[in-house]
Amino acid sequence: MAHVHPSAIVDPAAELDASVRVGAFSLIGPHVRIGAGTEVGPHCVIEGHTTIGRDNRIFQFASLGAVPQDKKYAGEPTELVVGDRNVVREFCTFNLGTVQDAGITRIGSDNWIMAYVHIAHDCQVGNHATMANNATLAGHVQVGDHVTIGGLTGVLQRMRIGDHAMIGFASHVNKDVPPFLVVDGNPLQVRSVNLVGLRRRDFSADRQTAVREMHKLLYRQGKTLDEALAGIEALTASYPEAAGDVANMLGFLRSSSVGIAR
Repeated sequence: MAHVHPSAIVDPAAELDASVRVGAFSLIGPHVRIGAGTEVGPHCVIEGHTTIGRDNRIFQFASLGAVPQDKKYAGEPTELVVGDRNVVREFCTFNLGTVQDAGITRIGSDNWIMAYVHIAHDCQVGNHATMANNATLAGHVQVGDHVTIGGLTGVLQRMRIGDHAMIGFASHVNKDVPPFLVVDGNPLQVRSVNLVGLRRRDFSADRQTAVREMHKLLYRQGKTLDEALAGIEALTASYPEAAGDVANMLGFLRSSSVGIAR
């Protein structure tokens, strides 16, 4: 049996690993599954068709799996899926998906999610992301791996944030943010390459140089987007070690439907 505080209410149909801990006055619904080693703090509500992986720490007053804040939602059995080893701080709200999308809101693993963060319906958050206090993702947002989102930042619905990008404090994200960049402000502006983040993740000197060259082609040489794409594609010949990074950038840019921060 899971370690459940006597004042908590856990529906008998919920599936909790025997090592799960549930704090005082928390409420867990019948369609919830929670993996080994996860700790649920006091006064949390976990409901809906919600699956939570291993070794997560969910702090007090979090609300996970509530119905979407979407007037079209009509009670469909959509899902929230959370991976492993995430830290979810106080008053976070993660909503279920909708049938207008894939029906799943998904948060990956090893994310650091600070207080009052809202992740709306159908968002897809990768791994190793950091979201500071009061960051808000509107519906259908996609966040890559190793992304940092500053406090009080709002991300408009259907925007995408590429791997290793950093969004500064109190920004308004209304365009796709390509990988590796630092952006901030309202209106949103591209500032630089996220070199600090790349060094922390052991990017080699050649990979860092290739990323800086991509930034120059996109933002510093007055090129059209098509011209920049051609220049980025050619970088693989000079920096073969960065072929994956070049492919990441090209794939992101070519798949943008709303335009990129530029």
